[in-house]
This record gives sequence, structure tokens and C-alpha cells, in this order.
Amino acid sequence: MNKIGLLVLLIVINSSKVIAQQITPKIAFLEKWENSKSYLIAIAEKMPEENYDFKPTERQMSFKEQLIHINENMEWLSTTYFTNIEYKKEKKELLETKKETILALENTFDVVLEIITNTPEEELNEPVDFFAGAKSKLQILNLLQDHVTHHRGQLIVYLNLNEIYPPKYSGW
Repeated sequence: MNKIGLLVLLIVINSSKVIAQQITPKIAFLEKWENSKSYLIAIAEKMPEENYDFKPTERQMSFKEQLIHINENMEWLSTTYFTNIEYKKEKKELLETKKETILALENTFDVVLEIITNTPEEELNEPVDFFAGAKSKLQILNLLQDHVTHHRGQLIVYLNLNEIYPPKYSGW
């Protein structure tokens, strides 16, 4: 290998180390969180309001109930595990309209973004008491995204069952 080739190889190796050191779990989450919000809102917008009460079977949540469940879970996990505020689940009336439901989701996504942005990176290693046993805050962060993804997948099925093409997926 000639000297120029060796120099280029060393630059590439060192550059990738610098990039890898800059991407932390928190930064990766925040980047993905914005995308997750956009994709879920696009799915919520695709379903006509008259189909928001659609559910594939009686034992399943309706489209709107799925969205509200996602919203409540984001509120619970972010408040309970990333703030000093005591989360109190209140019996809320089901949001009336598609517009109100989407607005609530957008607001909660933004609140979670702010909470996680203000969480110091080193705190993600701290253990927390979770109903499934002791977990780290990083595991709760992963659960936040995983739960959204789980229910968003169900919503895509709901769209397809109504002959509605889901929005194109973009992972990042």
C-alpha cells in the first residue's frame, strides 16, 4: 500500500472513531423520537375521523383508543422515570375529535423530547424500580420507543383493514 492510501485509511479510521464517540444513546433516541412522532402523526392523519372508532374485534382497542393509550404511556414513563413529578393517572374523558387526539399526541411527544433532552446522559445508567423488576433509565428510554412502535404497528393493520394505504416508513 502506498503512503497516500495508508494516510487515507488512517483518516477514515480516526474519523469513524470520532463519530462513534459523539453518538450517545440519548442522542440516538432523540433523533429517532422526532421521526417516531412524525410517522405516528402521519398514520393518525391517514385514518378518516369517521373510522377512529374502528376496531378489528370487540376485544381490541379502537384506533382512537390505541392513540390515547400510546399518549398515556408516554406521559407515564417520561414523568415517572425522568422527572421528580409524581405521575397520577386520572380518569380522562376520551378525546372527542381526531384533531384533539393528534394535538394531544404532538404535545406529549414534544414534552417527552424536552424531558429527555434535559436528562443528563450519565443518569441513563441509574436503576429505577419498575413493575417488571429493577431497570436502568436507559431501558425505560428504550421501552418508551418500543411501546410506541408496538402500537403503531397495530395501527398500520387498522389502516390496511380499512383499505387505507399507510404512510411510507422512514426509519431515520
